[in-house]
Amino acid sequence: MFLPAEIIPLFESFRPVFTEPTYQKALVLVIGTVLTKGRRTVTAALRVMGLEQEGDWSKYHHVLNRAKWDGLMLSYILLHLIVDTFVVMGAPVEITVDETLERRWGPKISKRGHWRDSLASGRKMNVSTSGLRWLVFCVVVKLPWSDLYWS
Repeated sequence: MFLPAEIIPLFESFRPVFTEPTYQKALVLVIGTVLTKGRRTVTAALRVMGLEQEGDWSKYHHVLNRAKWDGLMLSYILLHLIVDTFVVMGAPVEITVDETLERRWGPKISKRGHWRDSLASGRKMNVSTSGLRWLVFCVVVKLPWSDLYWS
């Protein structure tokens, strides 16, 4: 697959997290996801990469649900890349935290819990909703071409 020379070192920094076959599949999924319009699913990523005629899409789905890779190490590498690229040397690193609730259910979802729904709750009524709780951590940076702060 053709990639611009500037992006190759970025992808190579994630290689130690994966086994070689999983790395190749993850690379296809990442590039396909970036290029996809609309919903970013495994199927959409494979279609935009021109792999719609390939017979076994399940091996790409296995990257997300069966393959052995270290998500904590991947996030560690990603955090260091973001800080090294966007945070000025000696400046403090600002991190924001956002919490969101994905309302899903089913017999295969074992981490589902009941959480307070801040949008539906008020002073007089407390509403809880069942779902998966996601915490998102963002590094806040000031980009030279914008007056705004970005996460």
